[in-house]
Amino acid sequence: MPMEPLSPMSHMLSSPNFFIVITFGFKVRCNPSAFVEGINNSLINAPRFSSKMEIDYKRKGDPVWIPVKLRVEDHVIVPDLEYSNIENPDQFIEDYTSNIANIPMDMSKPLWEFHLLNIKTSKAESLAIVKIHHSIGDGMSLMSLLLACSRKTSDPDALISNTTATKKPVDSMAWWLFVGFWFMIRVTFTTIVEFSKLMLTICFLRDTKNPLMGNPSDGFQSWKVVHRIISFEDVKLVKDTMNMKVNDVLLGMTQAGLSRYLSSKYDGSTAEKKKILEKLRVRGAVAINLRPATKIEDLADMMAKGSKCRWGNFIGTIIFPLWVKPEKDPLEYIRRAKATMDRKKISLEAFIFYGIIKFTLKFFGGKAVEAFGKRIFGHTSLAFSNVKGPDEEISFFHHPISYIAGSALVGSQALNIHFISYVDKIVINLAVDTTTIADPHRLCDDMVEALEIIKSATQEKRFHKTEV
Repeated sequence: MPMEPLSPMSHMLSSPNFFIVITFGFKVRCNPSAFVEGINNSLINAPRFSSKMEIDYKRKGDPVWIPVKLRVEDHVIVPDLEYSNIENPDQFIEDYTSNIANIPMDMSKPLWEFHLLNIKTSKAESLAIVKIHHSIGDGMSLMSLLLACSRKTSDPDALISNTTATKKPVDSMAWWLFVGFWFMIRVTFTTIVEFSKLMLTICFLRDTKNPLMGNPSDGFQSWKVVHRIISFEDVKLVKDTMNMKVNDVLLGMTQAGLSRYLSSKYDGSTAEKKKILEKLRVRGAVAINLRPATKIEDLADMMAKGSKCRWGNFIGTIIFPLWVKPEKDPLEYIRRAKATMDRKKISLEAFIFYGIIKFTLKFFGGKAVEAFGKRIFGHTSLAFSNVKGPDEEISFFHHPISYIAGSALVGSQALNIHFISYVDKIVINLAVDTTTIADPHRLCDDMVEALEIIKSATQEKRFHKTEV
């Protein structure tokens, strides 16, 4: 039976407690038979969905992928519920999702499962809650696979198209040689600085103890998964006015929301709270996709014809310092986010992180990789990621999608923040350890309120520009 070793990042994420929980809200009632048929025709043809993870004692006891035969019906769960007795469907779904998040993955079979619930909530007619082990793929890979299984609602036979960036026209060669030389100098210097910070974090540099930071040594986490839908148009308004990327705005509103939340956790006057927040070191481990965009058609061919396609975990991590100090100008949070992310983009920190994982796995083995991951997650306050979803409405196995939510539960951090976009919506996803953060809805409210304040400041700025 052919075996395949795990990739370096999959190895670091091989714990039974590391998985992704994705919620699909549908506009129609859920048909379990359509899901079984759809999965049989697509997902199980992706190698990781028809393999299980086992320890190969001939390879230093490292985990490997082993292909197995499976029954899709064993992975599609339709709970027997008395829906008429459920008084608050939204709360029920939140509790159901959180319950799934607190159960370690069953490693004795392929590492995925679908939970189908025909319960109407305030945002959907039915739901599919999908639990996938993180070793199967990262957020961008799983989103690409979702798109390859989906079809446009406007054309049920058509795959959604990839969005491609437009190329800027090239000016004179001499100009580009000068720009390229100066860029290489900046890349080299910035990479040295950021690499030094990364190594300090791995060795001993921890965040200041704060209300967001869990205790990695206690070994106990009680997960609560919550999400909130915001308008993509609001984010685009800020992005266009401030000439930024969507990710800059989301990081900025996260910083502003965290500042509001942390301020509420300390006693004293406004001035005293400001002094406390100014002394805090709060950083996030931000996941960065390292793979060029995979064509949806290639993934569809992989599942339909068994063709080869690069897919899985190919991500790096950067250590992102979060600006949580109180600011009179709310736009300062997104300016700071952009400045920091621009600096991170020209460094090779994410690639170096991946290289360190690969080097450690090759020369020191899987246990050293796991220890490396624990230090990164244990020395920072939270994890952050942003996954871009489809720009147009799609259906998943003939079920038109209303929204997509999802949280990755990894590491010992007490707070995981993930953003997922879908058409005109962005979903804020929080996975929190309630032993550290007992009021995740309050944190969600603070982030939403932060966006509203930033949007109002942006509109005022645009109005003043128009007057001038």
